[in-house]
Amino acid sequence: MSKLFLSLHVLAAIIAIGPVTVAASMFPKAVRTNGNPELLHRICRVYALIGISVPVFGFATAGVMGVTGHPWVIVSIALTTAAAFLLALKILPGQEKAIKTQNLKGLAMYTGLFNLLWATVTVLMILRPGSTTGA
Repeated sequence: MSKLFLSLHVLAAIIAIGPVTVAASMFPKAVRTNGNPELLHRICRVYALIGISVPVFGFATAGVMGVTGHPWVIVSIALTTAAAFLLALKILPGQEKAIKTQNLKGLAMYTGLFNLLWATVTVLMILRPGSTTGA
C-alpha cells in the first residue's frame, strides 16, 4: 500500500506543483509584456486546487510507512504549509491585482520563495534522513 500512496504522492506533486511553479514564475514577465497573464493565473488557481492532493497522499504515505513523527516529515509538512499559505495569501491575490493594475510589487519575490520552499521539500523527500534505500 505504501508504494501506491508514494506513487500517487509523487505523481500529484509533479502534475500539480510543477505547473504552478512554472506558471507563477512566468507571470511577472507576461504582465510586463502583455503576454496573457490571465491564462497563467488560471493555471496557478486550477493547479493549486489539484495540489491539495499532494499533502493528502503525503500524509497517507507517511502514515502507512510509520514516519509521520520523523523530523524530516515534520519539517516537510511545515514547509509545505508555508508554501500553501504563500500561494493562497500572496501569490494568487498578487496576480489578480497585477492583472488589473500592472503592479507587480513583491510578486516575483513571493514566487521565488514559493519555488524555494518546494525545492527544499523535494530535497528532503529525496534525502530522507534515516532512509532505508541506501541512497
